[in-house]
Amino acid sequence: MLVLLPPSEGKAASGRGAPLKLESLSLPGLTEARQAVLGELVELCAGDEEKAREVLGLSEGLRGEVGKNAELLGAGARPAGEIYTGVLYDSLGLASLDTAAKRRAGRQLLVFSGLWGAVGVADKIPSYRCSMGVRLPGLGALGAHWRAPMAEVMPEAAGAGLVLDLRSSAYAAAWKPKGEVAGRTASVRVLHAPTRKVVSHFNKATKGRIVRSLLSAGIAPAGPAELVEALRDLGYVVEVEPPKGAAGKAWTLDVLVDEIH
Repeated sequence: MLVLLPPSEGKAASGRGAPLKLESLSLPGLTEARQAVLGELVELCAGDEEKAREVLGLSEGLRGEVGKNAELLGAGARPAGEIYTGVLYDSLGLASLDTAAKRRAGRQLLVFSGLWGAVGVADKIPSYRCSMGVRLPGLGALGAHWRAPMAEVMPEAAGAGLVLDLRSSAYAAAWKPKGEVAGRTASVRVLHAPTRKVVSHFNKATKGRIVRSLLSAGIAPAGPAELVEALRDLGYVVEVEPPKGAAGKAWTLDVLVDEIH
């Protein structure tokens, strides 16, 4: 099983350890594309602060993020699972998983990113600010920048089992499973049962809990149908209509929740 996660806008501070080593990150086929984004982002943020803030879409209160980006090459790096914070990651609770579940998380979780493309939760990165929706002056839209290199590396990374896609739409645009991989991909929507509407905070929290449940139980479904069964066994209310027509279409699962908290 491979789980695709969105990053968080807010991030923990960089560590005091050794700085980033691009060659040590998962998916080494993305190294050249990472170098291009990192180089332009650092150059942008080390120059005109107002221009950088405009390009990155940062408010006045987030001005300090520009300086943080300017220092990325020398900043200490921490595991990505510690850098990413927010509702989904709080509910996932990587730090409190048992040893076996942490090992599974290191193998099975990939966090998509405007700066790195995608990283494993054990990959060491500095804290940064650069969403997938950014358009850098030299490279253009980051979603488009990542499509070709992602298309090269992700089919192999997907392995032979389930691909559980929990990304938001901006990050999903960087790589869309195709063909045989798409046929064993499942995306999840979390809906408030009485209204059938997505509520952002609860959507993220429930997705974090789903991943935690699967990791803790040691469940790695072979495909979308097996995922539906596993989630129901874990107590989730799931509605699904398998894709119709030709093979090679991803599944969409609706997880229904009654209370928003």
